[in-house]
Amino acid sequence: MALAVQNIAFDCDDAFTVATFWSEVLGLPLDDEDNPGDPVASIRRPGGPTFYYEHVPEPKTVKNRVHVCLQAGTDRDAECERVLGLGATVVGDHRREDGGGWVVFADPEGNEFCVLGRRSGT
Repeated sequence: MALAVQNIAFDCDDAFTVATFWSEVLGLPLDDEDNPGDPVASIRRPGGPTFYYEHVPEPKTVKNRVHVCLQAGTDRDAECERVLGLGATVVGDHRREDGGGWVVFADPEGNEFCVLGRRSGT
């Protein structure tokens, strides 16, 4: 028997704010019922797991042990600039001149994610 991934869950202080950031990163809307101040918010991805955000009382204190890796379309550097403009911060830059590599970012509450370069040799 196989398991299916239902959600990718993010612990956060402000679920709506973090979900709004990710909605802009992914280009997908929040659920219609999500509102500022709600303890949970989500982004349903067609054909993929839901991104789920839930308020927790404790702050983030260490590096994530699991994170989301996002594949850039044709222009990794433009996508990196776009997510910076949305409020991400760079944690580590591992880009290579050949278009490979990746950039590690943190969302507004410090959850890490990567934007990858071209598929072969990333």
